[in-house]
Amino acid sequence: MSVLSGKNILLGISAGIAAYKTATLVRAFIKAGANVKVVMTPASKDFVTPLTLSTLSKNPVHSTFTNDDDDNAMWNNHVELGLWADYFVIAPATANTLSKMANGTCDNLLLATYLSAKCKVYFAPAMDLDMYKHPSSIASFSKLKSFGNIMIPATSGELASGLIGQGRMAEPEDIVDFIEQDIIDGLPLKDKTVLITAGPTYEAIDPVRFIGNHSSGKMGFELAKTAASLGATVILITGPTHQTVNHNLITVVPVTSAQEMYEAAHLHFNNSDIAILSAAVADYKPKNIATQKIKKKESTLTLELEKTKDILASLGQIKTNQFLVGFALETNNELEHAKLKLKKKNLDLIVLNSLNDKGAGFKSDTNKVTLINKEEQETVYKLKSKTEVAADIFNTIIKTIHA
Repeated sequence: MSVLSGKNILLGISAGIAAYKTATLVRAFIKAGANVKVVMTPASKDFVTPLTLSTLSKNPVHSTFTNDDDDNAMWNNHVELGLWADYFVIAPATANTLSKMANGTCDNLLLATYLSAKCKVYFAPAMDLDMYKHPSSIASFSKLKSFGNIMIPATSGELASGLIGQGRMAEPEDIVDFIEQDIIDGLPLKDKTVLITAGPTYEAIDPVRFIGNHSSGKMGFELAKTAASLGATVILITGPTHQTVNHNLITVVPVTSAQEMYEAAHLHFNNSDIAILSAAVADYKPKNIATQKIKKKESTLTLELEKTKDILASLGQIKTNQFLVGFALETNNELEHAKLKLKKKNLDLIVLNSLNDKGAGFKSDTNKVTLINKEEQETVYKLKSKTEVAADIFNTIIKTIHA
């Protein structure tokens, strides 16, 4: 998963030979999980067809304010297009289009949309090397950047004129990488490492049986995805679960037992800025694990259990500058038990949820939580999706560490 996943990208194409690369660029944005719409200058259709781009983007391609072939057609609303976009990417951006953007000339749909856009705008110049170095082009680059637009620099190489030099539009994959990195650089958890534990642990009885619990891992995985969307590098230590995640900022560390989770958490804790322990770790494990499958001989079976290591408490004892978050799933005296856990385990924040609340707890897609900070201040939230709960938790963490 990319930081562009679920984002709306409006691709503006002007009339340069590099327009042939935009088919690949659309595919790259789609592969990153983005929604893509395309607006073209009329002349750019000489270099790449709207049919190709609409097929790849799965959206109509616009190049004029009205459809001259259809008397009943609605006008193409440049304001609506501009407001739809989370990011506006103009590639290729020719010298002509850049000059018009810099000076507010509005003589086609692309330019009208640019002047209406409220989102961040990226532009990828494409022109011959003498044009790229011309004072008027340099002035356009400078003016557009002063407006807050982001320039994706042209590269050096063989140009359409046969000359070799700077002016070649950045390759589609490099444009996507540039935008992803620029977005990450502006996120609140950039350069932060977040350690998250998720799911249950399984404590072996014999080679085929175990003691476990009903944790699905959904909450922990939503926390990991939220942390990555905020720019953090995430270490996700997860017990056995059907949950999956694919994000270039998330490293998944699979474990099975409480001991394995303990060792993995301690391995990564020192290099973490934030640690959120949402896993449902077994409190007890069989003292002796049978090496062979236990046969059903008697009507009862007695297992001797011993305590597992308390991962959260052990991290609370050794933490230095880490922001440590624990979870408390309670069935009675919820607030009292959560606050005791907060202090006893040296936490900065505890997330309380109760099995008495319908829609909260294991396996469900929703949760109802109360956040309690170090000063024992309580913030109660209504029943929400676990995605929204993860956002609430990180909003609280970010506000606290930046206070």
